[in-house]
Amino acid sequence: MEKEYLIREKPLKALLIFALPMIIGNLFQQLYTMVDSVVVGRFVGEEALAAVGASYSLTTVFISIAIGGSVIISLYFGAGNYLKMKVSVRTALLSFLILSIVLGAVGLMFSEQIMIWLNTPENVLGQATEYLNIYFMGLPFLFMYNVLSSMFNALGRSRIPLYLLIGSSVLNILLDIFMVRSLGMGVAGVAWATLIAQGISAICSFLLFLREMHGYRDTVALSGDAKESHIEKTASEKRRQWFDRTEFVNMARVACPSVLQQSTVSIGMLLVQSVVNCFGSEVLAGFSAGSRVESLCIVPMAAMGNAISSYTAQNIGAKEFDRVRQGYRSGYAIVLGFAALICIGLEIGYRPLVELFLGEDGTLLAM
Repeated sequence: MEKEYLIREKPLKALLIFALPMIIGNLFQQLYTMVDSVVVGRFVGEEALAAVGASYSLTTVFISIAIGGSVIISLYFGAGNYLKMKVSVRTALLSFLILSIVLGAVGLMFSEQIMIWLNTPENVLGQATEYLNIYFMGLPFLFMYNVLSSMFNALGRSRIPLYLLIGSSVLNILLDIFMVRSLGMGVAGVAWATLIAQGISAICSFLLFLREMHGYRDTVALSGDAKESHIEKTASEKRRQWFDRTEFVNMARVACPSVLQQSTVSIGMLLVQSVVNCFGSEVLAGFSAGSRVESLCIVPMAAMGNAISSYTAQNIGAKEFDRVRQGYRSGYAIVLGFAALICIGLEIGYRPLVELFLGEDGTLLAM
């Protein structure tokens, strides 16, 4: 399929082709976080499930931060300005790497205090802090993978993150079962399983993205009647540039509203989490199970939102403004269709979904 299909194909077809791999990939991403909870709930106990769930809303805030900043890359891609696109990519990767290291270090220093601020029950505080510490150690990998996935999506290459997520999810599930059942590592086992799986996925993403970037010629889109030209001197200077202050400001101006929008829901969940934690580990375990099911339900809507962002940015960059309006109408139709299917599915299968975590009567499985 041509690389510029988001600005060439009919809007409905283009969005479906683009969004479906994102939806499936995000389902796999939610699947392995759900498996973390299922494994500790079924094989360790209610307190372990509560410990994993105690920090869930906090982790979603970091994911919201990591997926911002790719819109400007879509704009340059749609305009055919591959030279600036590459500079933006390098600037974004370096910026998010530094941010993830800083946030990870701060998180490790204050992880226990953070869990106390969230009113984590005393009987699960130690396990929840241990889980969060391992999560913060893996934050650079989490950021790298999510940033690179958003960049692949910005280029219309949504199938690559899908394949990586499938592999990462399968590896995470196998490591979950091995570390919890065979090694008896409990909550720490599911945290290390996630870190290892995400680390391998992040490294693979980086290598694949480097290969993807080599496929774009260093061109600059010129104004007026001039066409794209290969400017060797400018390209030579830009190839050596790892950080561009102007591009950083441009990305921050575009990304900050998007990050704030996506973080608002996560921060709201964080406030709800702090209230739920006050009711003890039993209620927290149930809330954790329900949150995992809810996270599956909102995947199509979140994926379509990201798909529309990349679609819109590419078409604005290509000056195809009529396609932007058509794309919004098509996006609404797709979202309504998924919403109807999800409502029907929940009405039919909500009880088996909840019973996955602790069994029908809340008892553990035999080790």
